[in-house]
Amino acid sequence: MGIIIALDFGKKRTGIAVTDPLQLIASGLTTVDTNSLLVFLKEYCAKYEADCFVVGLPKQMNNKPSESEPIIQIFLKKLNKIFPDIPVEREDERFTSKMAFQTMLDSGMKKKKRKDKAIVDEVSATLILQSYLNRK
Repeated sequence: MGIIIALDFGKKRTGIAVTDPLQLIASGLTTVDTNSLLVFLKEYCAKYEADCFVVGLPKQMNNKPSESEPIIQIFLKKLNKIFPDIPVEREDERFTSKMAFQTMLDSGMKKKKRKDKAIVDEVSATLILQSYLNRK
């Protein structure tokens, strides 16, 4: 059994979270520059067997796709070309940034670290992955 990799895709940065090999626990991995994301994933998947990618699905409150969805669709086509044998699942990511910030606050993280958007993106990816695992 391989791991599951979750992505909180953004125009500038993408937060990444992964499961353990038993696919029970979601853990934040890192945040990478989105322009380097595919290179990072190629290197990471060369070391670790991935069973699935979970990519956040940004929706507006009326359940319609957000304005970033067309950019994500372009990325998903590239991802599928590079990893044709790894399925991609989508997970609603509404409120993950707010929940990430609250999680960081509740954990006692210092204000300076909470303002680091890269950390927020990584925590958001972890929340997306945990939501997927809970649903699965």
